[in-house]
Amino acid sequence: MRRAIGLAARGHGGTSPNPVVGCVVLDASGQVAGEGFHAYAGGPHAEVVALREAGERARGGTAYVTLEPCDHTGRTGPCSGALISAGVARVVVAVTDPNPLAAGGVDRLRRSGVEVETGVLAEEAERVNAAWLTFIRRRRPFVTWKFAATLDGRSAAADGTSKWITSPEARADVHRLRAEGDAVIAGIGTVIADDPQLTARVPGDAARRPLRVVVDSAARTPASARVLAGEEPALVAVADDADVPAHLGHAVRLPRAPGGIDLHALMAELHGRQIVSALLEGGPTLAGSFLREGLVDRVVGYIAPALLGTGPAALGPAGVTTIGEILRLEFEEVTPIGPDLRLVLRPAPPKES
Repeated sequence: MRRAIGLAARGHGGTSPNPVVGCVVLDASGQVAGEGFHAYAGGPHAEVVALREAGERARGGTAYVTLEPCDHTGRTGPCSGALISAGVARVVVAVTDPNPLAAGGVDRLRRSGVEVETGVLAEEAERVNAAWLTFIRRRRPFVTWKFAATLDGRSAAADGTSKWITSPEARADVHRLRAEGDAVIAGIGTVIADDPQLTARVPGDAARRPLRVVVDSAARTPASARVLAGEEPALVAVADDADVPAHLGHAVRLPRAPGGIDLHALMAELHGRQIVSALLEGGPTLAGSFLREGLVDRVVGYIAPALLGTGPAALGPAGVTTIGEILRLEFEEVTPIGPDLRLVLRPAPPKES
């Protein structure tokens, strides 16, 4: 199962709006006969790839799969049926499918006489598929907040300059992050101050064009903004009572909330557009608002070995007024990126009372 989870991870950035899935098929003697992963939406599922490789060796064998085999016909046929047709005797599943449109594979397998075990390495399998599971269970995109800062937590100097705090290696890694997601979100303050393109510029991966989203309650995005240019799609979200200029005629109107637009409404809008994962690159104010609303699922920080002493902090007000409300995180990864460090963290689960 751990090998299947590793295979599933290879699908990141290519399967949306489908999950990432890995599968390993053993023959009747317990030897690996085939393996596969879901590589792109509309392509063969992990089980089908592994069964093709296994061929007749799958008969009487065992399939390890990270997500319950689907039981519906979409752009591909049901994987439960493929496993039954291949003569697999036993299927081991990490996570049962929370999507009612595709669930039911375990029941069908059991009705056909296949032995099924579920819950094996479920926590590890859920982590590799966290974006899609969040999209299905919470009906919103999985949000990663990305920031770059000095060792003392500054995102810019006192005069507002910020190019460049981190190294070229770190900036290249950010483009990789963008390319893995379906959308990149920034606030109007960032758009006006930095005029970013918010594109994913990854060598050899020109096909990845995440939706560029600007949170702009007062419809201040200028017509000359680079985020509106190019072939990559862009969406400007404005408050429903905003006076929208002609060049923003296709802006999406959302309910106003204190300090801007209703971020939960924005998440619902993106969910409806099949945005499974989003990278939040807005400034400190927008990041604080997302954290305050409980809408950040992962934090990726690029920390430069440098000090400023003054200047804007990487994070603005996030609803914390006393130490008892502190937003605690858990480290997942600490990796050197050039001269910088990349920190990957997730919100810590609430402590039991």
